[in-house]
Amino acid sequence: MEELRAIIEQAWENRDLLSDSKTTDAIREVIELLDKGKLRVAETATDGWQVNEWVKKAVVLYFPIQKMEVIEVGPFEFHDKMALKTGYDKLGVRVVPHAVARYGSYLAKGTIMMPSYVNIGAFVDSGTMVDTWATVGSCAQVGKNVHLSGGVGVGGVLEPLQAAPVIIEDDAFIGSRCILVEGVRVGKEAVLGANVTLTGSTRIIDVTGDEPVEYKGYVPPRSVVIPGTVTKKFPAGEFQVPAALIIGQRKESTNKKTSLNDALRDNNVSV
Repeated sequence: MEELRAIIEQAWENRDLLSDSKTTDAIREVIELLDKGKLRVAETATDGWQVNEWVKKAVVLYFPIQKMEVIEVGPFEFHDKMALKTGYDKLGVRVVPHAVARYGSYLAKGTIMMPSYVNIGAFVDSGTMVDTWATVGSCAQVGKNVHLSGGVGVGGVLEPLQAAPVIIEDDAFIGSRCILVEGVRVGKEAVLGANVTLTGSTRIIDVTGDEPVEYKGYVPPRSVVIPGTVTKKFPAGEFQVPAALIIGQRKESTNKKTSLNDALRDNNVSV
């Protein structure tokens, strides 16, 4: 790994090295390791999550060394640099037409993909449902038994290049049309109501106590979150801007596979 890392770092600083076979072989080896789940862009560490920056760089460098080609899948045709992931039966992954995952993404056994999209470098762990028209962006990290509801948008790190991937930890429930970008991290068993939008600068406010407690870029474990607004002053006056409100905690008695409505009902919220 250290040798691979050194080659990637050198190529990142000097793109002329992309014409060298040793460099291109190293990049392709990293992508293969990502595809098999043997390497990750981010992984758990003793103090939270560690981003393997050099692996993300390898993903970015993979694009310029690939050539455009026609890919035919039954009646469908694509024109792209990236191959599609294959061998789902051996992986134990259910893929409903017309779901697409790129080579270099990892789907663990028991993953279900409804018509959806998983990009290169992403890691999707076992038992997770990627529901209809949900997208998992490049290098995003999705834990076990997560439900990404219909139309969820999990941002990637490639366009534009972001410092950290979006991370969704085990057993989280992400409601319909939620958007998570800019390296946001969602803690274990958290529940996000429909249309919650989280960026690196979104104010995430816990309103369950006597005084509000504010977070940015992080949803604590077991939090139940709904869309909200806060007042912000501008030269033209005061206006409401989007925020996210933590309105309760997922109860211990609530099954991890609970529906979004059940979790919200526990906290007396109708959405």
